[in-house]
Amino acid sequence: MKEYKGIVADGEDTCFGYTLSIINGKWKLLIIFYLSKYNTVRYNELQRIIGKITYRTLSSTLKEMESDGLIHREEYPQIPPKVEYSLTEKGKTLWPIIHSMCQWGEINREK
Repeated sequence: MKEYKGIVADGEDTCFGYTLSIINGKWKLLIIFYLSKYNTVRYNELQRIIGKITYRTLSSTLKEMESDGLIHREEYPQIPPKVEYSLTEKGKTLWPIIHSMCQWGEINREK
């Protein structure tokens, strides 16, 4: 068996590790998928589209993604508050990867 010394796949010090750290978690790929599909989505719409995600989980995931530069949050000063989310240019660059994953799933899933 071949040994790979000095390579840490789960650390952010490798390109692979950095990519995993950006898209890790159960919901980030779904959020990117839906924002790619609908362009701009309000918070409650996004929660409804995704389904089984709690308010707290969606909120913290969106904050992480905003911090990573993947999504843009636009808040409108009105009552009731209106907040919309969209992909940044950096976030849009993940769509071809996700699209390829969808194609792979379509080809390889049990029918």
